[in-house]
Amino acid sequence: MCQLLGMNCNVPTDICFSFAGFRRRGGATDVHADGWGIGFFEGKGARLFLDPQPSAQSPLAELVRSYPIRSLNVVAHIRKATEGSVSLENTHPFQRELWGRHWLFAHNGHLPSFQPLLDGSFTPVGTTDSERIFCWLLQSLRQRFGDSPPAAEQLFDALHELTLAFAGLGISNFLLSNGRVMVAHCSTRLSYIVRQAPFGEAHLLDEDVAVDFRELTTPSDRVAVITSLPLTDNESWVDMRPGTLWMFQEGAVTAQADTLPSPVQSLGETSTI
Repeated sequence: MCQLLGMNCNVPTDICFSFAGFRRRGGATDVHADGWGIGFFEGKGARLFLDPQPSAQSPLAELVRSYPIRSLNVVAHIRKATEGSVSLENTHPFQRELWGRHWLFAHNGHLPSFQPLLDGSFTPVGTTDSERIFCWLLQSLRQRFGDSPPAAEQLFDALHELTLAFAGLGISNFLLSNGRVMVAHCSTRLSYIVRQAPFGEAHLLDEDVAVDFRELTTPSDRVAVITSLPLTDNESWVDMRPGTLWMFQEGAVTAQADTLPSPVQSLGETSTI
């Protein structure tokens, strides 16, 4: 399956260190060789890089790895195709505009039986089930809230209800961001870490590279990194429980909800952290 990488911060941060290890999984340390993409939010704008070539050998990925773009929210994806050809139009993350802001969506999963009707307000360019889900999510949000963008808590509640429609139909790990918040759905496997003071050294799993964050941060910095599999071998990553939806704001977890039945929470129950 595909690999996901997200970053949500309280100060603009570059993702060069995490991306250096992540890109190796696109054809070097793993088999995900059907394209890659990364999107950076900068204010209300979004800078998007997409390439249907394996990220481990991509000159564009090397450019991104060495170019310290600083952002509050980043969404990246390495593809292993399950539906749709290996092509630029099928490369994640996908981007659309809603309420005067760019939205980015990346998906790791396979939901061939989920075929929601689209009303034309958001239309897929490619042929993946992932892009169709993204269009349906934004269409449903517009139908619910009209021209008035909701507060973060209302947005999370709406996305939770919408995710319930397909969470039980197959694998549906995803990252969704509007540049202000990051929403992550763990269907099978996602992990995250919040880096904050006191900072220390981190060493990548996929490449022999280490960084001492004490030299690069201030005591008030807070950075959440979400990924399909942990990127470092000397930090304590949190494994998200399958069947959960999470919201990150300013580098912290602010909401969590079940999307599948669990022994501790009934279906549909949410919690604000």
